[in-house]
Amino acid sequence: MRRLRIATIVLSCAMLVLAPTLAEAAAGNSRSMGSRGSQTYVPNGAAPLSRSMTPQPSPSPQYLPRPSPSLPMGGGFFSQHPFMSGLMGGFIGAGIAGMLFGHGAYAADASPTGGMLGLLLQLALIGGLIYFAVRLFRRRADPSAAGLGQTSYYAAEPLPVGVASSGRATASPITITDADYAAYGDLLTNVQTAWGHGDLAQLRRFVTPEMLSYFSEELSRNASQGLENRVENVHLLKGDLLEAWQEDGLEYATASMHWSAQDYMVRSDRGPTDPDYVARGLPAKPVETSEAWTFVRSRGGHWLLSAIQQAN
Repeated sequence: MRRLRIATIVLSCAMLVLAPTLAEAAAGNSRSMGSRGSQTYVPNGAAPLSRSMTPQPSPSPQYLPRPSPSLPMGGGFFSQHPFMSGLMGGFIGAGIAGMLFGHGAYAADASPTGGMLGLLLQLALIGGLIYFAVRLFRRRADPSAAGLGQTSYYAAEPLPVGVASSGRATASPITITDADYAAYGDLLTNVQTAWGHGDLAQLRRFVTPEMLSYFSEELSRNASQGLENRVENVHLLKGDLLEAWQEDGLEYATASMHWSAQDYMVRSDRGPTDPDYVARGLPAKPVETSEAWTFVRSRGGHWLLSAIQQAN
């Protein structure tokens, strides 16, 4: 009994997880998909597109500080000039070593202290001249050394030529006429009716190739599960234009579409008279749906559906 209870719980959880995929109602109701030209990933108040053949834009270049090859700031003379500190350390070490071995650091006049200090002073002077000569030579050989102590900035990824960071540089607004609004309503009805009949040949007349591929995938998924989505009596209740623009010889328009239809799922291996013919939904009860539809056309051509976004 314990194993049976565990199996029942697991099966119930699996059904809850898979429930959204067992039946997809209406064309595009499963997810936001398609392309909107340069505005594909620009927020417009609807759900972001989860499926699109338009590549994601490159992130904006970030400017990061590039450390300059300047010498370390702060500290004393010897901390800023390792050569001098090393030289003096060598001199002092040599003097101490000489005294330890009993030789001292005597000069020619037999004065140990004066001879050692005089020798150190001469060597320090020679070392300083050598250091400044080397530094002067390096400055002449490397023009960038003139900017020592300054911080430069560079782009982590250069912005490609002709690409605007806002994504709207190439888009300009257009005017939508009453004939265009009527075309959007007709497309809503035609697309949903063709979807309800599972007619890809009809859908090809009203949608872009990208949208046709998505619809084909969803129809195939339903068919593999033995289901068919019926969408009947489609009525546009309200339509509001969200934005309209043109770019690269194409015209786009995104509209908020609020519509009603009889939307239900049936089993393909059953007949209308069978008691389990309807798998989901109520055939006699219309349901209302709100989505953002984007249409595209070449100048002077017919509008096609290019994207569907679910309402937030």
